[in-house]
Amino acid sequence: MRIQPIPIADRPGEPAGTALVAGLHAAYVAGYDEDAGPVIPLPRFRHEFCTHSFGGRVEPWALIEDDRVIGGYALGFPQLDNQHMGWIFPLVVHPAHRGRGLGSALFEHALGRMRAHGRTLLLTETLATGTGARFARAHGMSVALAEARRTLDLRKADWPALERMIPRVDGYSLERWTGPTAPELLADLATLMNGMNDAPRDSGVEDQNYSLERMRSREENMPDLRQTCYTMIARRDSDGAPAGFTRVFLDSDRADGWGHQSDTAVLRPHRGHRLGLLLKLANLLWLREHEPHLERIITWNATSNSHMVAINEAMGFELFDEWSEWRLTL
Repeated sequence: MRIQPIPIADRPGEPAGTALVAGLHAAYVAGYDEDAGPVIPLPRFRHEFCTHSFGGRVEPWALIEDDRVIGGYALGFPQLDNQHMGWIFPLVVHPAHRGRGLGSALFEHALGRMRAHGRTLLLTETLATGTGARFARAHGMSVALAEARRTLDLRKADWPALERMIPRVDGYSLERWTGPTAPELLADLATLMNGMNDAPRDSGVEDQNYSLERMRSREENMPDLRQTCYTMIARRDSDGAPAGFTRVFLDSDRADGWGHQSDTAVLRPHRGHRLGLLLKLANLLWLREHEPHLERIITWNATSNSHMVAINEAMGFELFDEWSEWRLTL
């Protein structure tokens, strides 16, 4: 048994460690409960965990036995901010090879890589209960943030009731687009993304720097991830200032029937007008019009984010499962 680095690509689409990445993904999928929601497809897995990005570097490692990948892990290292931390996900051992201490060996190896990079705060996520949570606690990690996933079953949604819920908000107008953001709108999107720094987070995590260049890189990579996106933003009529936004991502092939509700934020000067509810409802109704085959939308929230949780529950989102974000100070 050995732990070896997976060659990484500097850009999505570049062939780097193809077989090893596929093996790590296969180990991840093998241990995935079929009732645990949408699985991360291989193209997005390769991009998120095995490809450098504009704002971060990655270190994926494969656990090899008899020339086969039986597990591994990926570490992410932010470069533009939070240069004291690392994020580990996934850390997996194929179910057929568990019970031999291999997960612990991978974790200790990851801690060594954290120290080699001078990082002092390690974060990860697991279901709030079960094998992952027990493993994290047994290895000295503590819960930093309680999270939950909620789903909206579009096949059972009360669409007339949702239409009646749309609030009237004077002084603001909505804009929308599908797919990557046009270059002339990137500055507005970067401004709006910086509003996500108000979301609950671990006390040791700094604000993220959503620069124009960072946003451009993210948007340009969307086709390589085989994803598309429905984006809705609100502008103040008096001066055109961007006020809030929401996004839903879909896999390009729409094969699994899932949509992923991503970030939603309203900037501080524009709060108190029910823009968050307006944006999410308007985007959902637009999505339904153009993607009638979609079956479910899934979203994440910190459980302490009571305002956004209330909006989601008012729309009909129901609790799917509960997660924990874990921390370890080295």
